[in-house]
This record gives sequence, structure tokens and C-alpha cells, in this order.
Amino acid sequence: MFIAGFIVLLMFAAEPAGAYEPVREGEFHGQPVLILANGKIELSVLPNGGSLARLVLQDDSEQMNPLWDAVRAGAEAGRTPRPGGAMGHFICVDGFGPVSDEERAAGLSGHGEAHTQSWVTQSFGVEDKVASLTQAVQLPHVHEVYTRTIRMVEGENVVYVQGKLQSLLGFDRPVCWAEHATIGSPFLEAGVTVVDISENRAVTRPHESKNATYRLPPFQEFAWPLLTTADGEEIDLRAAPNPPNSMEDHTAHRLDPQRQYAFVTALHPEKRLLLGYLFPTEQYPWLQIWEHYPPTGIMARGLEFGSQAFDLPRRTVVTQNKLFDQLLYRWLPAQASIEGNFLMFWTRTPEGFQGVDDIQWKDGELRIEDRRSGKSLRLKAALEL
Repeated sequence: MFIAGFIVLLMFAAEPAGAYEPVREGEFHGQPVLILANGKIELSVLPNGGSLARLVLQDDSEQMNPLWDAVRAGAEAGRTPRPGGAMGHFICVDGFGPVSDEERAAGLSGHGEAHTQSWVTQSFGVEDKVASLTQAVQLPHVHEVYTRTIRMVEGENVVYVQGKLQSLLGFDRPVCWAEHATIGSPFLEAGVTVVDISENRAVTRPHESKNATYRLPPFQEFAWPLLTTADGEEIDLRAAPNPPNSMEDHTAHRLDPQRQYAFVTALHPEKRLLLGYLFPTEQYPWLQIWEHYPPTGIMARGLEFGSQAFDLPRRTVVTQNKLFDQLLYRWLPAQASIEGNFLMFWTRTPEGFQGVDDIQWKDGELRIEDRRSGKSLRLKAALEL
């Protein structure tokens, strides 16, 4: 039994005439998914592993999904698709990065346990024009339970996510938690799709593999988005290089603690499509960007916001303790819980929109500003995190 008191409840609202089903079951590459829709966007969630696998505009004839589709990428690369495992946006808890030899021998996997387990659905339904899904997953090795509620309001371009991590043990301990949001081709296009981040202090990751192809110097501080190499070359990191030419570069970004909400966005200006995340800086003080830009052009880019600068083993993170005077983990008190909440949005942009300079959440709307073009975008966002 998963945990005493859990109730599995499926509630399906009737489909409005000529409209959409707010909640339903479906498939994604042969895997069962739970689908939420609100007349603007549609989100598919994998019960096995909890990945947010597919996000589309309901009236988009192309049905462009900005999230990294590992099955599709494998097929396009000539590999036999193997459904299952993490893809799109998955959660890394409790753990972000590789494990130690001892942890591996004990059965603990990299990036935490949540993305490897089957999640239990507690509720799935519609109330007052809000479609919602609540799921929970037990993390057997670290003795924690993670519970997540996803909500979507009719007519909005926004997904609200509330997460809670509960300790089942009687002592305080450091935990590692990251939202492994990842974009991929074809939305991620070399030289075209651009990423923007709220105010931050940035540094590159030391090179760790002799087999990887790097384009960025190791452990160098820089002012996002421009990095100057030792030989004077200036690299703009907003867009992937064209042609793609690197595999395992990472940058870490200490997000401005003076902001209540930090953001990261990805824009395809030619398709006029924008994906964005807004999250409390107190809960997620760090953003890691992972670059996977092989010459094939089948690319992925991680926009991974969480508790630490880089995805590293727990022992390494706790030993290092801080970077830029910011703690690299979170404390989970004995037999208590902590939260991790965020919202994501997927929308069309005005003609000529070039990027995101700021996002403010006020009076029930997201106010998204592009100072390059002088254009702005307003999205309804009526709920709270």
C-alpha cells in the first residue's frame, strides 16, 4: 500500500458543446497520460515518473510542443524509440545530479527517486472552471513523500504547480530539489530560439568529461547573456550556436534575491511562441542551464531551477555549502514539509516580439515586457501559488 489514507478519485467533467474536455485520459508515445485542458492550452502528465511531457496550444494546427521529447529525439536520431523514463519537465527530488558509489550500491538513482516511481492519483477533476490534478509519490530510499497539485483555469495560458516534500524521519537534513524543465527541437532551433532570465549572477561549470565537446571556458564568471573567452571571443548565450557544436556545457545563475519571483523564458520569434516559468526566488534561488547541441541539430536545453547551482552529488553540494554567498541545498525539518511552487505559461506573442526583459505578476495578470521591440504581453493569471 502506498500510504494510509490515499484515495484514488477520477472525476470527469462533461465536455462543453463544441469545446474541449477539461480532464481526460490519453496516450503519449504509447504511454498512458492524464490530460488537463482549459480552452487555451493542453498539458499531458505521465503517471509513471510524473513528467510534464507535452504542452500545446489547443488551436495550434502544428501542435508544437516546446518540451524535450526524448522518444521523438531518439527516433529522429535513428535510434529505436524506447518510451519510459524522464522527459519534458520532470522533478529531481530528493537529489539533483549523480549519486555516490555508496548511494548507488544502496539502490539510489541519479536526479532523485521521484522520476523513477509510479505516482498515485489522489484527485483529477474540474471545479468552478478550474481543472486540477493532485498526485503523490513515495521516495522509499530517502523516506519522503512528494505531493503535487497542477491547476489550470478556463481561458488562461497558465499552468499553476504546487509541490510539497514531506519528511518521514525524525531529524533535520539537507535536501536537493530541482525542476528539470527542458526544451527541445523543433521548438529549440539553432540561432533562432532565445532564452531570457531575470537578473542573475552567472558562472560556467568546470569541465568534467574528456569525451564531451565544450565551447565555454570552465568556471568563469560572466554577466548574462554575454561571455568573453580568454582569446577575446564574445559569445551570446541567448540562442544555441548555428551550427550546433557542443554537448555538455552548463551555466549556473544565482537569481536576484531581491525579486519575489524569478523567471526564465524561451522564445521562438519566427513562430511567435513563448514558454515561460515564474517561481519564488526564496524556494528556487538557482537556475542551471544545460546545453546539448550536437551537430545533428536534434537539441535539448535545460532550464533547471532549484536549490543548487549545478547538478552534483549530495556530498559534494553539502561540502561546498555555498556559492555567491547562497546556500546550495534546502533544509527539510524532521517530520515536516517544505514547498516548491511555480507557474508555467505557453502563448503566442505579438508580431516583432524579440525577447523578455521583465515579468511582473500583478492584479491577476502576468505583464511580460520586451524592451527591445517596445512590445508587451498580458496574460490572465487569476490564481495564487
